[in-house]
Amino acid sequence: MDISKRLIDKKLLTIIIVVTFLFVMLVSRLFYLQIINADELVAKAYSQWTRDLAFTANRGEILDRNGVTLASSNTSFTLYARPNELSKSEDEINKIIEILDIDKEAFLTKINKKVSEVKIATNISKKQMLSLVKLNYSGYYLTVDSNRYYPFGNFLTQTIGFTSSDNVGISGLELLYNAQLMGIDGASYTQSDLIGNKISNSKTTYLSPLDGFSLNLTIDSNMQLYVEQAVNEALIKYSANSASCIMMNANTGEILSIASAPTYDLNNIPRNDSNTLNAQSKQLIISDVYEPGSTFKIITSAIGLEEDKIKKGYYCPGFHIVDGQRIKCWKSIGHGSQNFAEGICNSCNCVFMDVALSVGKETFYAYLDKFGLKNKTGLDFPGESSSILLPLDNVKNVDLARIGFGQAIAVTPIQLICAVSSILNGGNLIKPYLVKSIYDKNTNIVVKENNTEIVKNTVSEETSNLLKEYLVNVVEKGSGKNAKIDGYTIGGKTGTSQKYLNGAIAKGKYISSFLGFTQIGNDNIVCLFMVDEPKGYLYYGSIVAAPYVKNIFENTFNYLKIERKDYQERLVTMPSLIGLSLQEALSILKNAGLSYEYTGEQGMVNYQMPNPYDTIDKDSVVFFNVE
Repeated sequence: MDISKRLIDKKLLTIIIVVTFLFVMLVSRLFYLQIINADELVAKAYSQWTRDLAFTANRGEILDRNGVTLASSNTSFTLYARPNELSKSEDEINKIIEILDIDKEAFLTKINKKVSEVKIATNISKKQMLSLVKLNYSGYYLTVDSNRYYPFGNFLTQTIGFTSSDNVGISGLELLYNAQLMGIDGASYTQSDLIGNKISNSKTTYLSPLDGFSLNLTIDSNMQLYVEQAVNEALIKYSANSASCIMMNANTGEILSIASAPTYDLNNIPRNDSNTLNAQSKQLIISDVYEPGSTFKIITSAIGLEEDKIKKGYYCPGFHIVDGQRIKCWKSIGHGSQNFAEGICNSCNCVFMDVALSVGKETFYAYLDKFGLKNKTGLDFPGESSSILLPLDNVKNVDLARIGFGQAIAVTPIQLICAVSSILNGGNLIKPYLVKSIYDKNTNIVVKENNTEIVKNTVSEETSNLLKEYLVNVVEKGSGKNAKIDGYTIGGKTGTSQKYLNGAIAKGKYISSFLGFTQIGNDNIVCLFMVDEPKGYLYYGSIVAAPYVKNIFENTFNYLKIERKDYQERLVTMPSLIGLSLQEALSILKNAGLSYEYTGEQGMVNYQMPNPYDTIDKDSVVFFNVE
């Protein structure tokens, strides 16, 4: 009897436990459904007994610093039909296909589908939309769409970027700021039965779309135009792989203009040619690294001055032997005796090898870090690349000597211009930026604003002022004469850097560059211009790149109404050198007081620039070739 009672008690306990467990599970499930997952279930239920049509939000605008629209949204319309609500009369069908200019058979196929809703046509114009509304046929519904439009077409292409057919950012600022630009789509909701028929006497609820925020850039569209014209002209004139330019306010970090060529029209994107699209969508100033060549001598000069490692005099025999290796100066016959200022003016490799070796690799590398050349700049743009530096422990004297004049180191143009800007502005490394502010165009409320951000200090104000004087001298008297503008103060440094192929120097392949600056008001404006692999005899940065920086600055001065200082205009006629020997050509140029550069050593002159009998400035640099 006791055994039976215990068995009954155990069974009863088991039942109670099972029932309790099931009850807890049921309560938990109800709690999950009614409390935790309530919103999702309500949304699902709502979607089952309503039909919705989307109203695409306008993507935010992109404007330059002066409010000029660079990217906007055009409104178009989409027509939907609910087959169960259509009369499908012959007259109705004919009028709709006439307005939309669409194929009748395709239209009939769509409206005869056994679905609750079908899309009839997209990209309907305002005129077509008004004609459809006037018909007022039952069962047809229009929604508002938004399409991206770029008023200037082929302008600031890589920087602005482009969107997909769904208005989602794919590249450039359109990609980086996609979340801010997109906005929130609206919709209309109509109650319907299980098979999609509209419930009689039901109301349609409209949820208006919210437009995206707009971007106000640091770019000045006028300055951008000058830069765009220059890179396109250089690309064509020299049959180059590419041409690039960036202009920046060295005191604030604002990018005033930036361009790379070749490029394409943002309203006619080559989506079917992925190779061309990928190549021409790259903003080379930000994504590519290169050996800067002689423009890097500005950095070496600043380090030498700051560390007090500048000698009273230097001698250049045309080469420097380091670790048993003979490293050539660009001028094979040498520059002879010169002081440091003259060394900068002559762009003498031997001087800068000496400076770098005097500083030492540990100190030199510490300055590379100071100048931000070991890290990305942090520019608000996707795809920024990092520099390529030899590991400090692996750097030998011969490597340091080459780094001193811009070889054996690879940086991005944006890194270089930021580093040089810190020298020009008194010693502050500034973080560059492209977007000045993000704001709601409907309310003019600023959501985010970017301002000048000092990253670190690089050099003293004394070094900054002295080096600026030296660089102005380069344009006034040295290799940068082709950037000189009478009546204005321009400084800068030429660069002609070698390219490599499979680890070896690629013969005849160069990047020609010029980094120039001027002062407008209290701001130092710096401009870096680059031409990748110019074809023909011309490849020196002084000849290829410097004149374009001159043109850009000239246009900028006129645009900003910067007055010219008093000057004495000196124009001369370019003598003809064709058919002369090297010595005869040199004698004529020296007597005319013209600066020159040349290639070849024997034979007769077969090419010259400028052309014979052109009217030129007496400070122009003449180039000729001897074969």
